[in-house]
Amino acid sequence: MKIIILGAGQVGGTLAEHLAHEENDITVVDTDTAMLRDLHNRLDIRTVQGPASYPAILRQAGGEDADMLIAVTNSDEVNMVACQVAHTLFSTPTKIARVRSTAYLTRKGLFSQDAIPVDVLISPEQVVTNHIRRLIEYPGALQVLDFASGLAQLVAVKAYYGGPLVGQELGFLRRHMPNVDTRVAAIYRRNRPIIPHGDTVIEADDEVFFIAARKDIRTVMGELRRIDRGFRRVMVAGGGHIGERLAETLEQSHQVKILEQSLERCTQLSERLDRTVVLHGSATSKRLLLEENIEECDIFCALTNDDEVNVMSSMLAKRLGAKKVLTLINNPAYVDLVQGGEIDIAISPQQATIGSLLTHVRRGDIVNVHSLRRGAAEAIEAIAHGDARSSKVVGRTIEEIALPDGVSIGAIVRGREVLIAHHDLRIESADHVILFVVDKRRMREVERLFQVGLSFF
Repeated sequence: MKIIILGAGQVGGTLAEHLAHEENDITVVDTDTAMLRDLHNRLDIRTVQGPASYPAILRQAGGEDADMLIAVTNSDEVNMVACQVAHTLFSTPTKIARVRSTAYLTRKGLFSQDAIPVDVLISPEQVVTNHIRRLIEYPGALQVLDFASGLAQLVAVKAYYGGPLVGQELGFLRRHMPNVDTRVAAIYRRNRPIIPHGDTVIEADDEVFFIAARKDIRTVMGELRRIDRGFRRVMVAGGGHIGERLAETLEQSHQVKILEQSLERCTQLSERLDRTVVLHGSATSKRLLLEENIEECDIFCALTNDDEVNVMSSMLAKRLGAKKVLTLINNPAYVDLVQGGEIDIAISPQQATIGSLLTHVRRGDIVNVHSLRRGAAEAIEAIAHGDARSSKVVGRTIEEIALPDGVSIGAIVRGREVLIAHHDLRIESADHVILFVVDKRRMREVERLFQVGLSFF
């Protein structure tokens, strides 16, 4: 697939890195020569220097025969104009744009073939907000991912000393919970992936990814770790787009406070939010945190645009008594450095956004892609089509499917029913198949599994 990526920043660069290893023809456009040189040297991809929305630059990047344009520059306007130019001059089949401003996103009919021709809109702030909301919904989870419109969920938790399953084989899980069907899709032990089998023993501090029907998630979490009491008191550092959206989502069911440095922004937030307490001040102020009873806070969410402020305010909040701290880290290289100590959960907005983009790049009928462990693995949801003659999966049991190494099937969603994957489960046409891909180099083979042969047509 020939793909043009506009923007060589964190999102564009990370996306190029994902796709360059999967036999795609990638060209990256940016005005920053140094960033382009770094990408070219690391990934051996084509780069073009210049304004991303200019027709001549898009033509130079190969716009005339590109299959897809992904506009992820820091400017909403550049992204939208680039899609318009690609549509008008080159009839580019698929155009994806990152648009952040709610002033554009809330206007119905603005994005269509008759107006601004963007096929897929990506809003990083909304993606990150949804990600944080799910983590607050499931205290103790490191990651919570929805599949099949939320019917099934993949959850990552850290196994703790004293948990009922620590020291037990995974085969014990089914015997211990006979009325709940679940499957452990993968285990990360000391940052190395383990493909689980029935005789795999769970150890303390293992990062365990399990999949189950949404209604069973809390029960399974209780077996792997101590259940944290529900989060009620939420303190948010940073009243930007993400902080505002999170408060708006939570304020009807939680006690929410926002700390914001800008007085003007505080005034705007207080006018827009109904029940959230808006406080003017620095999130790194020990005096302010103590005055606002940080020791009674269930979760402190540091969501400013400054990594240093986020890390320092999180560490301060934790030492002053906050039960849990969640920190937004814009530099993905720092995420693994800070998570697991005083910072309970570190989130990279770039990695959260990448999954949304990959969903539209994958071949076959891939309807969901989630990046796991900061891009180390992926969980995907693919729809099976065809019949036993035209498909490599339909009509076959799971044990009969030639899955690549490092790939496992976690569950199947058939209609409204969640079927946890067992060796004798047979896949039918229109099933939503949820797969865990530890070795991303095998992604092309996974895509081929779900591509229908010519006999289907």
